[in-house]
Amino acid sequence: MLLGERVLVDGAFIPAEIGIRDGAIAAIVPLGTGLASAETDRLAPDEVLIPGLVDTHVHVNEPGRTEWEGFASATRSAAAGGVTTIIDMPLNSIPPTISVAALDEKRAATAGQLFVDVGFWGGVVPGNADEIEPLVAEGVFGFKSFLLPSGVDEFPHISADEMEVAMRRIAAAGSMLVVHAEDEHVIDGAPHKGGPSYLDFLASRPHEAEDTAIAQVIERAARTGVRAHVLHLSSADSLRQIAEARAAGVDLSVETCPHYLALFAEDVAAGATAFKCCPPIREASNRDALWIGLVDGVIDFIVSDHSPSTPELKYAGDGDFEVAWGGIASLQLGLPLIWTEARARGIRLEQVVDWMSARPAERVGLTTKGRIAVGASADFAVFAPEAVFTVDAAALEHRHPVTPYDGRELTGVVRSTYLAGTPVDRERAQGRMLRKNS
Repeated sequence: MLLGERVLVDGAFIPAEIGIRDGAIAAIVPLGTGLASAETDRLAPDEVLIPGLVDTHVHVNEPGRTEWEGFASATRSAAAGGVTTIIDMPLNSIPPTISVAALDEKRAATAGQLFVDVGFWGGVVPGNADEIEPLVAEGVFGFKSFLLPSGVDEFPHISADEMEVAMRRIAAAGSMLVVHAEDEHVIDGAPHKGGPSYLDFLASRPHEAEDTAIAQVIERAARTGVRAHVLHLSSADSLRQIAEARAAGVDLSVETCPHYLALFAEDVAAGATAFKCCPPIREASNRDALWIGLVDGVIDFIVSDHSPSTPELKYAGDGDFEVAWGGIASLQLGLPLIWTEARARGIRLEQVVDWMSARPAERVGLTTKGRIAVGASADFAVFAPEAVFTVDAAALEHRHPVTPYDGRELTGVVRSTYLAGTPVDRERAQGRMLRKNS
């Protein structure tokens, strides 16, 4: 049993006792009721109990590039950040998850390494359309595609026409397509100076590239009726067309990420390639507009896009943004990053948790995740919302001590995490593999 003065139930913090049986929430009663339990954990006065976060955009990179991250380090860092469920992207592992055989290989690699629950995305690349239905049958949560080169040769991008063909098959199979939406032609036509200037790098990935590709996703989704999702929105210029598409009945959802909500281009130092990601961190005014998009409900939820690599790749080119690997490592830090920014903007913690737990869980069909309710999974994070800490990259559970947040002071500390009613122990792998609709 867990009990405390502030437990997040139905969008509000209440004093409550939580009874747990067989890994699920069996009862929620007022504090003081005195539920019978063999074990009782009580929250400290400065702690709140929230549902475990659900991060549907994580690059674990195992097998094949385990030196970049790996299941053990990724899921330990997730647990340390209050994340109890992740969905692994189909790249940058080798092989990528574009066939049932590759999915089997990836699942085999998880043995004894999961500290939180893990599901999998499939991938759409040229020539693998016949793998869509078998992958759906095997329980992937949907399919990822790129509209420009992905950065790794084994996961090639598709054209808008190929995307539409895939959309029709995915819709017929009852699944979802998630898209890295940047237009390769716009980016090819942008200036590519290279070098250490972040603003030069930003000019090479303009708003127009994202906005053009999102328009293509909207157009093809409207024609096919597919459930579509725009990954890692960085361009606030697209908020209007997204809102208009949904008003017209397109089944479209959108995510953004902590780095777009906590960082801004004008603050990135020359050669600071730890900040490089694609699409890029944009201007401060754009950051503010993304927050408005969240509050207005145009952006549905927040996920990490945790995309780590080795320090050698992240710092390749000696500060040249064109050469360095693009990807932000933040899986462990998402909640304090977003809470630090949100509280400064007058946004309640209840709303932050909804963006980072209930909404992503609902969109991908994790019906027992993301909420504290009778019958739901007993996955929780114990969070101290007023505690302050300074990020030490070397102390994070990520495989490599590389993050743009090193030295940053944040508010909110995850004190402990529970999975299926049991505290997560970094020495005992207790996570499970998840399959859609199982």
